[in-house]
Formats: sequence, C-alpha cells, structure tokens
Amino acid sequence: MLCWTVHLKGGPKRLFHAALAVGHRVYSFGGCGSVNKRDQIDVHVFNTVSLRWMKLPPVRNGKGASSFPPEVPSNRKGHTAALIEDIIYIWGGLVSIEVEEICNVLYAFDVNTHRWYRPKISGTAPEARYNHSACDLGKVMYIFGGVNLLTGYTNDIYKLDTTTTVWSLINTSGVPAPVSLGHSATIIGTKMFVFGGKGYRSHHNNIRVFDTETSSWLSTPSALPCLPKGRRYHSALAYNGELFIFGGDNLRLERTFSDLWKFNPQTFSWRKVEPKGKGPYWMHRMGICCVGDRVILFGGYWTPDDLYILDLSPSLKTLCKTAVIQHGLEQLGLPHDIRWELAAMTNRKQRKENSLLKRKKEKNDNGRERVPVSGAEERDEETRRTPPLKRLPSFR
Repeated sequence: MLCWTVHLKGGPKRLFHAALAVGHRVYSFGGCGSVNKRDQIDVHVFNTVSLRWMKLPPVRNGKGASSFPPEVPSNRKGHTAALIEDIIYIWGGLVSIEVEEICNVLYAFDVNTHRWYRPKISGTAPEARYNHSACDLGKVMYIFGGVNLLTGYTNDIYKLDTTTTVWSLINTSGVPAPVSLGHSATIIGTKMFVFGGKGYRSHHNNIRVFDTETSSWLSTPSALPCLPKGRRYHSALAYNGELFIFGGDNLRLERTFSDLWKFNPQTFSWRKVEPKGKGPYWMHRMGICCVGDRVILFGGYWTPDDLYILDLSPSLKTLCKTAVIQHGLEQLGLPHDIRWELAAMTNRKQRKENSLLKRKKEKNDNGRERVPVSGAEERDEETRRTPPLKRLPSFR
C-alpha cells in the first residue's frame, strides 16, 4: 500500500530545478521563478531524518558581495544533475531569459567538501540546451533531447565518461524516440526508458527504450490497452525495477495532472496507482528523489514551496502518525519521541491549520451549523477543475 505521509510548507520556492538524493539528504540546485546570470546557483539540502531544509552558504571570491568564482555555476532553469560516486554533475540550462542564453559548461560539485569545480573535458560535447534529461549508469552520464538554439527540439544522445571526462555523440540504431522537451529518461538495469515530453505538435505518451549496451533503440508495442495521457514536465523514478510517473501537464488539453502511474518493463504495461492520504493536487515541474522506500516531491508550478513524501512501503507506525496529523488527534498522551516525530512531520503553519481543523470538527460535533472540514476533501477527483496553465514562451 502506498501512502502520502508528509506535507511540509515553507521550503525553498522551486520550479525547473534539478534535484537528487545522496544518502539521507536531498540536494536541490537552482531553478525558481527568475534567472539572473549574475547570481550564482543556490543549493538547498533537505534532511530526510529531521525533515528540515538548510541552504548552503554562497561561494565568494573576495571581489564583491555578488561576485563568485568561475567554477561556480550561475543560476539557471531546465538544467540537469547526475550523481556519480561522490560527485554531482550539473549540465545545461537556461541562464538568461532576456536573451535566451543557454549553457553547455559542465560543472561538478563534491558532496563531501561542498566544493565546486569545472572538469577539463574533451571530445564532442552536446550543444547547449535546456529542458533535456540526464541519467547515469555506472560512471557514465547520458544526455537526451531537450531544446537548443541551433536546431530547436532534439532527440540525440550524448554520453560523458566521467573517468576520462570525454564527451561523445552516440551513433544509435533503430527508430529513435521523437524530439521532445520536458520528457523523462530513467535507467532500469542497462536500459534507458524515455517517456512523455512535448514535440513540435503533440505531447507524447509512449514509452521508448534505449539499450545502452548495444546503443540501439528497441522496438516497442505501438498500442497499449491502458496509457497515461500525453504530458510534459512530469516526474519519474525507478523503484524495484518499475517506472513511476507523477503528474505533468498538457498544453493542448489545458490540463495539469495529479495522477500516479506505474510501468512494468517485464510485461510492458501501465497501471494507475491510487495512494492513500492527501497528496498534491497538481504535480508538474517538481523535483523528485527516492530515499529508501520514500519518494520526496517538492517545488513545482502551483506549490513552489511545498514538499510531499510518498511512502511506498509504510510501516504501521508511520500510518498511525499520519492518521494523528490528518485528523488532528490529541498528542499529549503520546511518548516524547513520537511527539517529536509528529512535530518534524509538520511545520508551524500546518500545526495552526490542524488546530483550526480540530476546532471545526468540535463545532460540527456539537450540532452547530456544519463547517466543511476541508473544501478540497469535498471535491470529487474526476471533477476537479484544473487552473488554466500560464504560458511561458521560454519553456515550451
């Protein structure tokens, strides 16, 4: 049983950011609502034990309050991050909206020392692009698709061998995945599974599979009985050999999705998953990481400072704590360590909301005029009205 267990507000406001997990910590790089190349990229760290955020101090070079060394990347959107051993590689992204300046410099971040540096690279590097995908297998980072200023939408694959820091364009065989931005690429075993994204005329909802051992695109079924709707800017991750897809949006349908789908590579089939608990209403342009059996989702277009945790295998203790929070139950009689954990699973704003929720329930129980516990709870899942998508020309 899958269950939404944590919802925290007041974190860093993020969208179009890059995030990944290192041990029990989640690192978030850049993003947010505006881009100024004069500002260095910000790094936020979420501790999945204490359930609290911290921001790493900026790097200065002594030439002024806003000056930073060249080995530190500037702030950006639509970039990617890949973890190989103890190094996080940041590549691509839009660094200036005004002139649509895109970056193709490779940056490296040491998670042990929190030190930035620029590896000396060689070979055939990909053209600068944004809203592409990146994934890692062994000591190799793969870059697929995205948008560049030369050819527009792309569907080529580059790889970076981090042992030699040599870039190369992969000469693939088979029918490639269509050109797209805002898709996802996820490694399962030795294969890369590409899903969704927006092309020139449509939003894709097919799965394409790239075999990293043979450098070939595999043939896949053209029609499946049950498919998610075409989408871009969704979130994806691999867990126990299966692919999970969260949310996304579709401009043509003018819809933002809050659904969760699971894809089984063995049977090549999709299944819609309905977790218990209260998750985000709309999920797109969010950061996603998996820490053990927990999925951490944060940021996004409609809830830029919210963080949610989906437990893929919740314990009875976790389910009980979730019930205490969601129903505003009394906590004074609980052990101190349990009360601490409950406090960590919420923040001050949510504790105030829970207190109001409890008073509303008590008012209802006393027979007075009924006050809805939550307007959101009374909305039917199928009749929710998706807010109109704001169109951002630089990020289509």
